[in-house]
Amino acid sequence: MGYRQLWAVDPGAWRAAGAAWRGLTDRVGRRADELSAGAAALRADWSGGAGGAADARLAALRTELTTVCPALIEADQVLAEFAGRLGAAKARLAAAVTRADGAGLLVDRRGRVAADPARAPASPRSGQVAAGVGAAIREALALAGAADREAADRLGALSAAARSTWVAPPPPGRPPPGATPAAVRAWWAGLTPTQRRWLVAHEAALVGRLDGVPVAARDQANRLLLGARREELLAARRRLLERVPRRPVELAGLLRVERALAGLDALTGRLAAGEAPRAYLLGLGTAGEGRAVVALGNPDRAARTLTYVPGMTAGLGDVPGELGRAARVLSRCAAIAPEEETAAVLWLDYDAPDFLHEAAWPGQARDAGPALHRFQEGLRATHDGPPGRQTVLGHSYGSLVVGTAARDHGLAADALVFVGSPGVGVAHAAELGLPPGQVWASTAPDDVIRLARPPDELARQALLAASPLGVAARLAGGPERELWFGQDPAHPGFGGRTFPSGRHGHTGYWAADNPALDGMARVVLGR
Repeated sequence: MGYRQLWAVDPGAWRAAGAAWRGLTDRVGRRADELSAGAAALRADWSGGAGGAADARLAALRTELTTVCPALIEADQVLAEFAGRLGAAKARLAAAVTRADGAGLLVDRRGRVAADPARAPASPRSGQVAAGVGAAIREALALAGAADREAADRLGALSAAARSTWVAPPPPGRPPPGATPAAVRAWWAGLTPTQRRWLVAHEAALVGRLDGVPVAARDQANRLLLGARREELLAARRRLLERVPRRPVELAGLLRVERALAGLDALTGRLAAGEAPRAYLLGLGTAGEGRAVVALGNPDRAARTLTYVPGMTAGLGDVPGELGRAARVLSRCAAIAPEEETAAVLWLDYDAPDFLHEAAWPGQARDAGPALHRFQEGLRATHDGPPGRQTVLGHSYGSLVVGTAARDHGLAADALVFVGSPGVGVAHAAELGLPPGQVWASTAPDDVIRLARPPDELARQALLAASPLGVAARLAGGPERELWFGQDPAHPGFGGRTFPSGRHGHTGYWAADNPALDGMARVVLGR
């Protein structure tokens, strides 16, 4: 990989090529359905030994056809990740050339750095800059070359598998319920590539939900389940449509299903898009309000990963909007550090409260704790190379989910961030189990969450307001740091660190002109 080659390469073209391979899964699915329909028609009119043999052969053909789907998705993963690393290498190269230009230096078509005779004469300082620019160019070329070799090797392995044994059943035994992500990772590592492909194709529901299975395999499995999950929602809608005329109370359930369907269709559209960063589907459920875990970028490969936990009312219908918030943090990370490989995960794998009377209690946050703990442990277990920096961010009730998980179970995280928090279930940052200085918070001056006082505090204020002491108390202006679920994490007495937010209310922390967005991105990057 030379200087001219990297300067001219178009990462988007590789990304589009990957999307084209992945797009073949829809065609394969249609052909498989046609085989099934044809076999059913034959089965109805053809019996006996020959009919049975034909039916078995058609079933085998359908299986052979569908087992290619994980490989088509894998080709997309390889090419999208290659495009991402090429983009990072190009960003480094562009930064080096910009630095050279600012110092009056020229970079030739081979990437060699020299003084520009048409500008100021060379100086000892320019020699130092030239050496630094040359080193940066070599690093960019090395990154691009490594990415090229790795992508070629991965695609070569896929090609070799297609020419030989594509899938093979794994040995008996699956990770028992409650197995740790580390144990799951060890089990997966002990399988051959053909056995892993078999599991993705034949036991997608198991592979897709197991923390400790690498992100790529979980994404392949969950994408294969998209059609079945949509059918679940369509079946629920049909049942509710039949009941609504007789029981109008079912209308609320019908509206919930319609909203989940719209959210799932929007998510499917994002998964099908060839845009950067590539989305990885790590979990999907249709029960209740619906759940989803979606990564933008591959956390197993990223040096920095954000896990974002949304708050009250979040469900499958909200996934597009919530994923947009994660994407805005990721975009700001790319603007600050384009050379860094960063990923962001929307973690909506809990039953978020829908009404204020539900959000007033910590039960749903406590119930979510084990799952969030396992997910973060899974990210640690499956990460390639040295451990990446992991940040967990909770908004509103989601901050209570994060705080409760950290307090009760521990979180594999290098930093915690709370925005618009009603309290995180502890009185001091030290109770969250992270090193000093790695707990961050921000609350907008006009965020209504500041009014979420604990019940006993509300009663006290009501009594004071009805007495002459109330005026004196208001004039004294005592420290307002106690919120509904404990101490305010954005208060200096909590022991964490803070970053500013503009006046954007409870949901505006991700606004483009809000300094909170920059704050979140810098914490994710460790800056």
